[in-house]
Amino acid sequence: MGRPELALGTYGRVRTHVHGDGYRAVALFRDYDGVTKQIQRHGKTKGAAERALAAAFRDRTKSAAQSELTPETRVKVLAEQWWKEIEARNLSPGTLRLYRDRLDRQVIPALGNLRLRELTTGAVDRHLRAVAATNGPAIAKAVRSVLSGVCSLACRLDAIDSNPVRDAGPLATKAKKQPRSLSVAEVRQLRAKLRTDDKAIYRDVVDLVDMMLSTGLRVAEAAAIKWSSIDLNAGTIQVGDGIVVRSRGEGLTIRGEASNKLTARTLELPTWCVDMLRSRRERAQSGIVFTAPLGGLRDPSNTSADLKDAFTAAGFPWMTSHTLRRTVATLMDEAGLSARAASDQLGHRRISMTQDRYFGRKLAATGAAEVLEALG
Repeated sequence: MGRPELALGTYGRVRTHVHGDGYRAVALFRDYDGVTKQIQRHGKTKGAAERALAAAFRDRTKSAAQSELTPETRVKVLAEQWWKEIEARNLSPGTLRLYRDRLDRQVIPALGNLRLRELTTGAVDRHLRAVAATNGPAIAKAVRSVLSGVCSLACRLDAIDSNPVRDAGPLATKAKKQPRSLSVAEVRQLRAKLRTDDKAIYRDVVDLVDMMLSTGLRVAEAAAIKWSSIDLNAGTIQVGDGIVVRSRGEGLTIRGEASNKLTARTLELPTWCVDMLRSRRERAQSGIVFTAPLGGLRDPSNTSADLKDAFTAAGFPWMTSHTLRRTVATLMDEAGLSARAASDQLGHRRISMTQDRYFGRKLAATGAAEVLEALG
């Protein structure tokens, strides 16, 4: 049986010989291209020759680590290399911000100084459970996704043999709530309450709610609407060409690319929404329809918080901005319109998304009883 081959990046027994007026240290080194080479260094003394050889091995390993990952690479180096790949992809600013936050707040602080060989399934599992206990299951799920991507890169570059995240234990999740929407009577109650709420009026969310109830737009889409996209005579609006996002180093901007939430579409507006827009147009001082109270673009996160406050004050503490979208989809469904029509209205790419997440009701009278009567 032949001698076992050296592992990548390792060397065999060091042999030292007298050479001229000094010494020569020699050893076999299996380089990162898989080729075993004889490396030698000279020194005036035996110790000097051996130290020179050890430095040569170190430099080779360091050089390889700079161009490719090894089991000795630290997790924080791998994480930054993964981030460079992520930045180059066509992802939305929100997704990039989510990934970067998880790296900076959970992954690198807790695991960054580990060697890749130390990033075991046990280490990952303990970290995810600690994040879940401290930050909740939603953040833990995002951390798991980021860690899985980071480790997939390491697998792809042969730095580790398998992805340790894959075998980590499942995370506890909250039970999903059934989609809930407003009835026609509740919509009228909400609109009436908002018109008597001084804080809602000051924050300019009254007309914004009307626009969202008229179209089913997301907050970020509604905040990006321009007057040039609205035809008051035809009673239509063109949407899907941009959303308001907050990006690092840029602040609030309207982005029409790098988002899978954008679907260009032309929507018809109910007459009461057109009347609201005509009145608003007369006093408009910006090309943006719904600006922040003090001017400029509305921050979607801040606006969602303003809406939540207004809904709570109006007697609907369970509501979020997405309830308005669900209400539009559900009322269309109750009126006998197709799931395709509701999906197109909301800008969903898949009808199943509209049916599963946006039809906010559970009917008792499904019609099954009448059909099944024949079985009796």
